[in-house]
Amino acid sequence: MKIGAFLLAAQFPGRDHTSVLESTLAAAVAAESAGFDDVWLAEHHFMSYGVCPSAVTMAGFVLGRTRRIGVGTAVSVLSTQHPVALAEQANLLDQLSGGRFRLGVGRGGPWVDLEVFGTGLERYERDFPEALEVLLGALRGGRIRADGTTFGFREVEVVPGPRTRPHPPVVVAASSAPTLELAARLGLPLLLGMDRVPAEQAARIAEYAELAGDRAARGHVVTGLAHVADSRERAREAVLGAMPEWLGPGLAGYVTVDGRPRRRKDPEEYARFLCDTHAVGSPEDCAERLVAHARATGAAEIILMVEAAGDPGAVLDNIARLGAEVLPRVRAALWRGRRRDPR
Repeated sequence: MKIGAFLLAAQFPGRDHTSVLESTLAAAVAAESAGFDDVWLAEHHFMSYGVCPSAVTMAGFVLGRTRRIGVGTAVSVLSTQHPVALAEQANLLDQLSGGRFRLGVGRGGPWVDLEVFGTGLERYERDFPEALEVLLGALRGGRIRADGTTFGFREVEVVPGPRTRPHPPVVVAASSAPTLELAARLGLPLLLGMDRVPAEQAARIAEYAELAGDRAARGHVVTGLAHVADSRERAREAVLGAMPEWLGPGLAGYVTVDGRPRRRKDPEEYARFLCDTHAVGSPEDCAERLVAHARATGAAEIILMVEAAGDPGAVLDNIARLGAEVLPRVRAALWRGRRRDPR
C-alpha cells in the first residue's frame, strides 16, 4: 500500500495567502524527501479552509519542483469547470511529468462557486455523470465529440493525448450513494474522506465492489490525518490547540448557492473526532493506527493530512518525523503481513 501526504493549503489564523501557499509548496517538497509515495493537493474556493483554487495548477508547480513523487488532485471540482479543459491540463501534466500526475475529481457541493463560475446548480445535482464521461473520453486523447444534455460540441482532436495509457490515473471522491454508484458503473476507484472512520470507509469499498462486479477497480484511496510527537498527549495537544481555530472560520466558508440549510460541524468536536480516529500520537501509536487503517480498508493508498499543527515549522517537522519514524514501521508491518498471506 502506498502512503501519501494530503495538503489542504489551510489558512490558519494569523497567516496570509503568500505564506500559506509557500509553505504548502515547501511541505510537498519535504514529503518527497521524507519518502512519501505521493502528495495530493486540495482545491477550494472563497474560503480560508483552503486557499488553493486550482489543484491542477498547484500540481503542475509541485511536479516541476520534484523528481520522484507522484502528485495528485484531491480533488479537482468537476461541477465548476469544463471537463475537456480539465482533461487537456491533466494530459499536459501527465506528459511533462513522465506519468507522475494523478487526477482526483469530485462532484463538489451546492456552494456559491456554482453561481460565481456560471455553471449553475444543475451541474452539481444532475450533470456530474455526463461531465465525468466527457472527461474520461477526452483524457484518452484522439477525436471526441459530445451530444449530451449539457455538453454538445462538434468532433475535435484532443491534444496532447496522454502519456499514460489509457489515460492518467483517475479517482472519484464519493461521499454520496449516487456518486459511488457512478464510480462503480465506470470502473473508477474511490477517494474517501477523513470524516469517516476506517470501518465506514471499508463498508463503502465493499458496497462499491458489489455494485461494480467485474468492472471493480482496485486503486482505492482513503484519507486520514497524521500528527506525530513524543507522546500521544503531546500530539493531541498540538492538534487540538490549532485545528479548531482554523476549522471554525474555515468551515463557515461553505455557503450554499440556494440558501438550503446545512449541518455545520462543531470545530472542537470534529478535531477531537479526528484525533480519536486517526494517527495522532507517538511514532508507535501512529504506525499502529495506520497499519490497522490499511488492513481494515484494503485500500491501495492512504493519504495523510499533515498540516494539523498549523505552524509551518511544525508541519515540516511532522512530515520529517512521519518519514523517518512512522512510514518504515508501517511498511515493514504490512510487508510481514503480506508475506504471511500472499493473496
